[in-house]
Amino acid sequence: QVQLVESGGGLVQPGGSLRLSCAASGSIFRVDAMGWYRQAPGKQRELVATITRSGRTTYADSVKGRFTISRDNAKNTVYLQMNNLKPEDTAVYYCNADVATDWRPMTTYYWGQGTQVTVSS
Repeated sequence: QVQLVESGGGLVQPGGSLRLSCAASGSIFRVDAMGWYRQAPGKQRELVATITRSGRTTYADSVKGRFTISRDNAKNTVYLQMNNLKPEDTAVYYCNADVATDWRPMTTYYWGQGTQVTVSS
């Protein structure tokens, strides 16, 4: 099995910064794409940012220029640096990883348990 464990959430004032981390562990042969999603109360889960194994990134328009996704392939870990946070960024943030558990090309998506980010004065 594969586990994703997120950390780094918390309460921050508008304009502040937080850095989220998500480490994948377990029966991992290779981790392909990794990403961050978020879900605010009463809303659907939405994509925040993704990063391929080679480092190609995509961002939601709402976070471009403020958030930066990165990864450490040796540690199977993905990060989300969040700057200039706004109240509308308040949500539970989930990490996602596309994982191969053996040499075959088949992969499975795994999710973390989520970490709360609250932006409020």
